[in-house]
This record gives sequence, structure tokens and C-alpha cells, in this order.
Amino acid sequence: MKQISFRFPLVVRGLFLFLAAMATPVVLLAQSDQQMPAPTRILAGKTPVPATGNEAMPQYLPINADQIPASAGSTYIPVDSWIYPALMRLYSMNYLDTAVLGMRPWTRLSVLRMLYATQERVHMDNNPEALRIYNAVLKEISPDLQTAGGWTPHAVLESTYERMMGIGGTPLNDSYHLGLTIINDYGRPYEQGFNDYTGFSTRAGAGRFALYVRGEYQHAPDAAGYSAALAQTLANIDCVPDVPQSTIPAGPIAAQNYFRLIEANLSYQLLNHEFSIGKSDVWDGPALGGAFDWSNNAQNIYSFRINRVEPLHIPLLSYFIGPVRYEFLVGGLRGHTYPISPWVHMEKFEFKPSGNFEFGFSRTVIWGGEGHEPVTIGTFWNSFWSFQNVSVQTKYSTSDPGARFSTFDYTYRLPFLRRWLTQYTDSEVHDDVTPVSAPRRAAIRTGLYLSHFPGAPKFDLRAEAVYTDPSVSPSQGGKFMYYETIQRQGYTNDGNIFGDWIGRESKGGQAWLNYHLSATEFFQLAYRNAKAAKDFIPGGTTQNDFIVKAVKQIRPQVELDGWLQYERWKAPIYKPGGQNDVTTTVQITWYPKIQRSLRKW
Repeated sequence: MKQISFRFPLVVRGLFLFLAAMATPVVLLAQSDQQMPAPTRILAGKTPVPATGNEAMPQYLPINADQIPASAGSTYIPVDSWIYPALMRLYSMNYLDTAVLGMRPWTRLSVLRMLYATQERVHMDNNPEALRIYNAVLKEISPDLQTAGGWTPHAVLESTYERMMGIGGTPLNDSYHLGLTIINDYGRPYEQGFNDYTGFSTRAGAGRFALYVRGEYQHAPDAAGYSAALAQTLANIDCVPDVPQSTIPAGPIAAQNYFRLIEANLSYQLLNHEFSIGKSDVWDGPALGGAFDWSNNAQNIYSFRINRVEPLHIPLLSYFIGPVRYEFLVGGLRGHTYPISPWVHMEKFEFKPSGNFEFGFSRTVIWGGEGHEPVTIGTFWNSFWSFQNVSVQTKYSTSDPGARFSTFDYTYRLPFLRRWLTQYTDSEVHDDVTPVSAPRRAAIRTGLYLSHFPGAPKFDLRAEAVYTDPSVSPSQGGKFMYYETIQRQGYTNDGNIFGDWIGRESKGGQAWLNYHLSATEFFQLAYRNAKAAKDFIPGGTTQNDFIVKAVKQIRPQVELDGWLQYERWKAPIYKPGGQNDVTTTVQITWYPKIQRSLRKW
């Protein structure tokens, strides 16, 4: 029997060697950590026991079950909110067992239920960092708590912000080919010079209905863009003859000044499902740096969505696989010219066998498009139920099931280190049922997260490695992951990949070291690397980014967010030799939390 070998890129092997060395002091201290005396039980409404260290245990805020509305509508929390890394840190400290990390965003009421389920353990343990996170998130979500007089319909001006970004040097802004200087940023435009984004967010709820709107004015200066020769070369790689197109930033590029809705969705809650229509965030994967199935690397699409926002317990079956969450969305993609205006549908299931482990499967299909196949209920149904290979004749006919991509992910709090280390993996295959059945053909993003350091509880460290260039023959010329014979502009919306920013036939990694001033404030050092294969981009590409970031509250309702990024990149097909660019960003956010009650419900 032929032996199958799995060959991981050097960056993956190096990542785990580094993290194994990093985890050694954690292992040495784990035994003594487990031998700590049991903390005094804290009863709801009472002052918690002071910490044994130099700082006192923070006061906690209890939640009563009757304060959580049973059937009220609730808005999603944007995936770029500070709440997600905070709760992911709380989970990796061995709390928040009911959280499903592989499916985001979460609704505000879902977060309340997660906090309610874990509050007893947070209150009982002698862990000031965990309690600070719990208190900060609860304080943010507490306006949604139900008072003795009942739940009140309301409208809230959530935030206003001004973000100023200056870029010195030529940045990369080509998600489908050469790479991006700014990633996971909703496809916001940027170019060399001064860029500006001024926006607001607001939400409202009435009964089972909820509305969320986030919009902003965006400005990016003009730019030279790609030369006609480079644009044509990239079009030839994609086998898309027409230039210009949204996936190739051919020059000259005009200045951009317009208002854009980042999110705008109306939802209705029914039996723990959110039925919504409009633009809403999606992040389907356990990692922080990227998600193969769906992320915020591109503009959100207008879609119809059904999301099981609370875990479902299935009699007998959940005894083996645990509770399950699932979601479905369908909507149109913008910026495609070959074929024009295809649609996409996505389905995902995430299972939670225990508080320490979860796993999930998803499937995303891009189908239809003008000049190829009409978008109808019939063609949708055909793509929805298609799981087998089809002939070439079928692919080029109106019975084409579409470009099919499937993912598998898991998250695991490691044994004996439940309070310290969490390991997770995200993977995707093209035209296979699941990465589990075709691991050699899978793209992989894997990582480790250390929630705090021994003797330094305010530090945390995360590292991830990613590649989309498996060692199989179809992975050549950029025509495998995120690409398809018919849907040649592939996994993109308005020119940007809506999955993992790493793109096609590439490999790289990311790392973040944080010092937490509070649950909402931190200082961060980060690194990012990406490298595209030479058989995809002639001469290949290399990016190395070094980032310093700080978030600080300068007033109770005013936050200052600043970061500095130095990037060194090489793309011989674009510019000779090494290139440098420096990005400086300052954002001021005001959280007025101006709330108006509409009427008693």
C-alpha cells in the first residue's frame, strides 16, 4: 500500500517549533497552577474575594436569567469589534464553554447568554484578567438587558468615527494576484497619499425585529495603477481577456470619494434563528488572521441569511456530537465580468461535543452569471444538491453546478493546558466534498494561542501559518484555490477575495504579541509574511509587514486607535528590486450610546 506523506511548508514547521519552545515554561507551571487551593465561592450580588496578588479583584456584575429577553430581535456585533478577541481570550482561559468560535458574528443577546452561562466560574475563580474581560463585555452589552418593566424597543447611535491614514511609498492593492498592504478591512479603498474614512454606526430593536446600519464616507487619492502590459499579463494568467476589470487595478486610477454602507441589515428572530436581509458581516473560521470560507477582506454582499444563533440540542444525536449551530446565506457578487454578476450561496454547520472542542463543515458555491447560466431557483437547487464531478460539457452548459469550495475547521483547548493554550485549524478544498476526505488537496491555516504568560497575565501571544499551494498537480498557475474554469474571477466581491487574504497559490504567516492595559485597551506588536508561487506570478512575490498598534481610551466615551506599519515587498513583475511603504493610521471613535426608547413592547 502506498504511503501518503503530508509535506507542510517550512513556515508551518518553524511556527510549531517556535510555539513548542514558547509553551515549555507554561507546561512547567501547569502542575503548580492546578494545585492552587480552590477559591472561595462567590454568590451573586456579593463582593468577590480579593486577588492574592498585588491588585484587588475587580467588582463583578451578575446577570439574572430573567434579564435576558427570550424572543427579542438582536443585532450582530461587527466582526472587527474588540469584543471578539476579548472573548476569544476569555475562552482560552478555560471559560465561555458555550461559545462557537468558528461562526461569527454573534448577536448581542447571544453574547449575553454566553456570559450568563460562564459567570459562575468567572466569579468563583481567582482570575482578575478573566473578570475584567467579563465585566467589560457585559458593560457593553448591558443596555440589552431586560428590566423589571419589560424589554423596551429602542434606537441607539452606537458610534461615530474619523480615521485618517497616510501611506508613503507604493502599496500593494491587488487581492487576487500580487497581494494587499491592508488586509481584512472590508475592501476599503486606499492608495499612496492621504486616505480618509468618516463613519457612524447605529442600531434599533423592536420586538422580534432588529436593524443595524454602519456607513462611512471614504476617500482615496488617485494613483498610477498597473501599466497596460502588466494588466494584460495578469488578465492572461486568469484567462479573462477584458481589461480593465475589478480584480486588476489597471491605471490610471481615479480618486475615490463616496459614501458606502459597510453593514445594513434588517433581521427577524424566530425560534432562535435570525432571518436577515441586507449587508452583514460573516467570518466563518476559528482563526484571527483570516478565514477560508468567509471574512471581512472584501465588501459585504447583499444577501438573504438564516442563522441559528443559539446552539441546538438534538435528542440522542447531541449526546455524541454536542449541540449544533448552522447558517445559510445567498446573494449576488459584484465586480465579475467573466461571467457577469454570478451569485453565491453558503451553508455551514458547527458542532460542539464539549466545552473544549468544536468542529465544523461549510460549503460555498459560486454559480450562474450573464452569458453562462441564469440565476434562478432551478439553477440554485441544482448547485445546492450537487456533490459529484461533472463532465466538461455540463460545466459549459446551463446545468453547471458552479464553483464549489468546502471547508473543515476545529478549535481545541489543549489537555493539561486548558487555561493557557488553544490550537485551531481552518482548511479548504476546491471540488472535493470536504478537506477531511482530501487532505493533500487542502489549503490550511493553523495556529496556537497563548492566552497569558506565566507571571505576566496581561500578555498574550498568537501565531498562525497559512498556505494555499498544496503539493498536487492542479495547484499550478494560480488556477486551483479561489479560482475556477468557468468562474475565473473566483472567490471575489468587487475585486477583493472575500475569503482568506493570503490569496491564490501562496503561503505565509502572522503573529501578534499583546499587552493588555484593560479589556478594551492594549499595545500590540505584529508581523505578517506572504509569498506567492513563481509558477503563478512570474518571479513570485514576497511581503513582510511589521506593525505597532495601540488602543487607548482618552475619555470615558472616546477611544484613540493608532497603528504604524512598515512593509517591505518584492514583485519583479510590477517593480524591480525591493520596495518599501509606510502606513500611519489614527482613528478617533466616539461612543455616545445615545439611546431613545420608542415605546413599551
